[in-house]
Amino acid sequence: MMTFTSEVFKNNETIPIKYTCEGEAMLPPFSIQGVSVIAKSLAIIMEDPDAPSGIWAHWVKWNIASNVTSIKEGKEPKGLSGLNTGGTLVYSSPCPPYGTHRYVFKLYALHTMLDLPEGSSKKELEKAMMGHILEHVELNGFYTRTK
Repeated sequence: MMTFTSEVFKNNETIPIKYTCEGEAMLPPFSIQGVSVIAKSLAIIMEDPDAPSGIWAHWVKWNIASNVTSIKEGKEPKGLSGLNTGGTLVYSSPCPPYGTHRYVFKLYALHTMLDLPEGSSKKELEKAMMGHILEHVELNGFYTRTK
């Protein structure tokens, strides 16, 4: 069974301020375990389903090597980057305009490398993954802006 965890917050717990727009806005570290031996690649989507304008994609990444077992703090894994809702190709940290928001980190194990150009959208990635997902797990974190 595939797992996706972080040493800095547990599932359904608060994301430390260091990893938000009020801190250093860096990517938290992650551990990936139990990826199927038949997987050819991994994909990650991080989104805020509580955003006032609808689901906000903070991070879109695919064609990550299937043997990756950790993502270092502040270091995106090698792979292709998609356009987040903010219009950039890089990880965008939690930064809710008000209230507590849930941030969902979704990890997908795929049985293929995707033929999808860098800069594609979250919706384009989700469409390209259809029929290729071996396993999918989620890690949820919460953050309440203090300022």
